[in-house]
Amino acid sequence: MIPIDSLLAFLVTSVVIIVIPGPSVLFVIGRSIALGRRAGLLSVIGNALGTIPAVVAVAFGVGAIVASSVVAFTIIKIAGAAYLVWLGIQAIRHRHASTAASDRAPSSAARLLRQGFIVGLTNPKTIAFFVAVLPQFVAPASGAVWAQLLLLGLSFQALALVCDSVWALAAGTARAWFARSPRRIVALSGTGGAMMIGLGGTMALTGSKS
Repeated sequence: MIPIDSLLAFLVTSVVIIVIPGPSVLFVIGRSIALGRRAGLLSVIGNALGTIPAVVAVAFGVGAIVASSVVAFTIIKIAGAAYLVWLGIQAIRHRHASTAASDRAPSSAARLLRQGFIVGLTNPKTIAFFVAVLPQFVAPASGAVWAQLLLLGLSFQALALVCDSVWALAAGTARAWFARSPRRIVALSGTGGAMMIGLGGTMALTGSKS
């Protein structure tokens, strides 16, 4: 089992990393602004589920292989970036529809979860992060390394789920206020879509492993 001091140090480090807005946070905010709190929260859950394979891969050594392969890393990165851009374009295209149904779910829960899952799954930086950080808090003498890595990875995801949900609720609440004006909600939905397009472009243009 992981020594309590190592676990506490990891949790503190995780909170510091999570509260700094990164790709996942910007994705969640963009979805919440474009589609509302429900969509934002479902995107958070889907995104968290999408990163679980990365945790498992790192725990059993596969993640290190992907992280060290420029080709595999780049392919996954480009696929994820393209998907984010596509989601952003869809949000902009359908922004006028939100004025007639601002309180109605624009998509099924399954679809929103699936979209969030794909975004989480196709973010190679998640694997790179886990490969770089998780082993630093493992104590080989305290038990199976793979079990410790799994525990650390899942603990990180639990914290991220809570923190990202706060971002989703905050952005969704702002949308609810803007929804009082049809013109403002159209502009806000377009802004959310533009954020996702910008995020996708940023992910695609950054260095292969940055």
